[in-house]
Amino acid sequence: MTESEFIKHIEDLGITCDDDKLSRLNKYYEMLVEYNKVMNLTGITDKKQVYLKHFYDSLTIAKVINFNEYNTLCDIGTGAGFPGLVIKILYPHLRITLVDSLNKRINFLNDVIKELGLTDIETVHARIEDYAYNNKDRFDIVTARAVAPLNILLEYAIPITKVNSYFIAMKGKIEDETTYSNALRVLKSEVEEIKEFKLPIENSDRTIYKIKKISKNNGKYPRKPSEIKKNML
Repeated sequence: MTESEFIKHIEDLGITCDDDKLSRLNKYYEMLVEYNKVMNLTGITDKKQVYLKHFYDSLTIAKVINFNEYNTLCDIGTGAGFPGLVIKILYPHLRITLVDSLNKRINFLNDVIKELGLTDIETVHARIEDYAYNNKDRFDIVTARAVAPLNILLEYAIPITKVNSYFIAMKGKIEDETTYSNALRVLKSEVEEIKEFKLPIENSDRTIYKIKKISKNNGKYPRKPSEIKKNML
């Protein structure tokens, strides 16, 4: 995906990208490739592939959410900043929190944030279950991209989502996620929308789950990883 193709396709999502935002994305790309030489941030470094599989893919959440209607977003297991940092560049009004358990990724994100001059964005070096346990009912939107099976993700994400707000899970094929109905019930949430589509150009499968938190959770969630593994919802 070239830059011009990227601009055209995100316009179809209702997103505009001016020269300043495009310049920031380009600098982000350059830093991603440079830092990737000494740490494992991504297996994708070709510019056209990064713009398609990381930048554009991150913004497909706009298919189910109008970011202009919200103020706070937390991206759990953000890795190299997908989708959270990309969303911040295109929607600078959002107050964003990026959570990751690997400190070298956090250091990379901090360097990118500083270089791009971004404000109202913080990084947190923590395991998501620890962070979630201490930050309940905090965010308008919580996102996760290819982090864990949905029934596990729900236990991490729903507790930090505000009541009547949304957890957005980004996945591949819809057939890969079938055992999450009990987690929805226990965590007092419901699937409001499932959006299936093909990524442009390469036509790979994508599925976005828009999940609404209906009411507050039992205070014991999320549990410790050992408990989750022993008795998954």
